Amino acid sequence: MTVTLAELGESELLRRLARFAPPGQLSDDTSTLNADSRQLLVNTDVLVDSVHFSDRTTSPVDVGWRAVAANLSDLAASGAVAVDGITVALVAPGGTHWSWVEDLYRGISEALSCYGGILLGGDCSAGKQRLVSITALGRMGPLRLHRADARPGDWLVTSGAHGLSRLGLALLEGDPELNDFVALTDDLRHRAISRHQRPIPRLDALNTLLAHKPDNLPWRAAGTDSSDGLLTAVQALCSSSLCGAVLTREWLPRARDWPGGDRWDEWCLNGGEDFELVLALPATWAQRWLDHQPDSRQIGWITAKCHEILWSDTQLPVAAGGFDHFDQS
Repeated sequence: MTVTLAELGESELLRRLARFAPPGQLSDDTSTLNADSRQLLVNTDVLVDSVHFSDRTTSPVDVGWRAVAANLSDLAASGAVAVDGITVALVAPGGTHWSWVEDLYRGISEALSCYGGILLGGDCSAGKQRLVSITALGRMGPLRLHRADARPGDWLVTSGAHGLSRLGLALLEGDPELNDFVALTDDLRHRAISRHQRPIPRLDALNTLLAHKPDNLPWRAAGTDSSDGLLTAVQALCSSSLCGAVLTREWLPRARDWPGGDRWDEWCLNGGEDFELVLALPATWAQRWLDHQPDSRQIGWITAKCHEILWSDTQLPVAAGGFDHFDQS
């Protein structure tokens, strides 16, 4: 028998959700964190039904995983080396099946088991649209990554390929434009769908960065993640640092077996939800990171020309087009 949230009632819903947290963790309205000499990093991210996920493309287990991954990606891009845990705010219509919520929290638990942290607490409410809001708390390591710390001459580097999540979404939605690309390999299709449904917060790439800093350099680097697209991430670094950038077209971080052409370069630049680190580093530190971090690559460099992001071959502006949370088109 399928039970809805309205039939369960709030008390029974909270009782069932408590099993996804340590015993007694959800018994109070507040949670405590152990004292730690490291600074605390806090991030909140919201996933809204029909904006960030849908039943057509994402199972509730994957919604839970993606909600956690999006937050932990921001922690990694800020320099977090440990995850304390998360709080979860869930809004859902009363007719939502308990099985959907159960699978959502199962996905949340799977991500936490993989990357660290526990379910600290949260809240639930009825509403017209499903919404999952997560606040993640992590501990900062020796490097606080700020978007505003890029300097002219830094190399622009990223932790992996871009465009896979956008391709995965197109495949899951049955985008008719893809009918012209029957040459897409099965491996590329599989990787794209996997990356869309199960993104990877790049805590590993941050650890590599910390482990290979040259001794003669200060702890100064700029960073963000590419949740809203690679170009948007570069723009954020440049805007905050009052710098510009030059990108090299041949260095775009295309995935293995990625087709050629303007549309595919557009997805690489502006597809969004790849959740890779995008960093501006001194050249010697960048080279060490590239030597030790699999699939990382240089995409360009930082210049003194404030807010100008240009192609290296033509010196023309790189066209914008990243994800906009308030775009209704």
